[in-house]
Amino acid sequence: MHRRTPRGLTAAAAATVALFALAGPATASGSAATGALPQAHIFMVNPVQSSGDQTLTDAKDAAGAVPSSAYTTAALRNLDASGGLSGKWAYVRSDTGASANVADVGALTRADDQFEQVMAYFWVNEAQEYLQGLGFGTELPGANDRAQPVRINQWGADNSFFTDKKAEIRFGKGGVDDAEDAEVIVHEYGHAVHNAQVPGFGTSPEAGAIGEAFGDYLAVEVGSHAQAAYGWPAKADPACVADWDSVTYSSAPHCLRRVDGNKVYADRVGEVHADGEIWSRALFDIRGALGARTADRIIVNAQFGFEPGTSFQDAALTTIATAQRMYGKSAADAVRQAFKARQIPGIQ
Repeated sequence: MHRRTPRGLTAAAAATVALFALAGPATASGSAATGALPQAHIFMVNPVQSSGDQTLTDAKDAAGAVPSSAYTTAALRNLDASGGLSGKWAYVRSDTGASANVADVGALTRADDQFEQVMAYFWVNEAQEYLQGLGFGTELPGANDRAQPVRINQWGADNSFFTDKKAEIRFGKGGVDDAEDAEVIVHEYGHAVHNAQVPGFGTSPEAGAIGEAFGDYLAVEVGSHAQAAYGWPAKADPACVADWDSVTYSSAPHCLRRVDGNKVYADRVGEVHADGEIWSRALFDIRGALGARTADRIIVNAQFGFEPGTSFQDAALTTIATAQRMYGKSAADAVRQAFKARQIPGIQ
């Protein structure tokens, strides 16, 4: 678990090609491809990203605190026949308020407890579909390709975490309720992906930092991919993570953490969220050098070779070797340069 600022799973809690594209614009209202699927109200990542308005506040979950333009109509894909938010890649349980009924999801707003349940289902499904679209689960090994259990507001504080005891994600409340921000949802899903790839991942401070970094990076990637795929507005800095959730505890422009900072290995302070910004910047630079698809195939595939307590050096060397194996010397050199720029020991 974690403190308010920063967010995510700490090492202690952890002791707790392209074969096909993402399914067509399933969140476009009135799409013929999605007309038979339940249509729900969701945020387009989050209200700050879609509006660019840094003055938005939580206002105690008031529906009027965000503009109606912050919502879109989204198809809920891969649901089972239960009538609830349960499906191929996610199932959601609520401990505050009644569980959402699929028949009602089109009329919900953030004032409804069930809205967070819908957000959690949609974005966990979206994240796994993104990984599937990279080839994980087909050409490459599956990366948490299972129904991910999620609890809404199980944790009675403004905090969220993944627990490896039940391989479950739990989203908290307070300020902006955590499951209102897609980047918080996907960040926590990143921990679930890591744990599925390497059970118990995060048993050392550096491995914990890598876990936080990957969660932040995956959140940015999935959100950016959805914005491009569905034509959603993107009016805030993409390198800023959780700009809606963080409005209650950060100054404008609001940002929980960034993936484009200038920290290097010598800047470590022994706190996994802070130190994770070293690793996430390297991942972001790999993305810039190779493009999102190639970078993410390398980054995620490399993680299968990590140890639960891996060091920055060992994880970097594994990622470089994975790039070499998958795409050759040019890609490996780009990955090496990204880690070298963070001054990670042993990377030449």
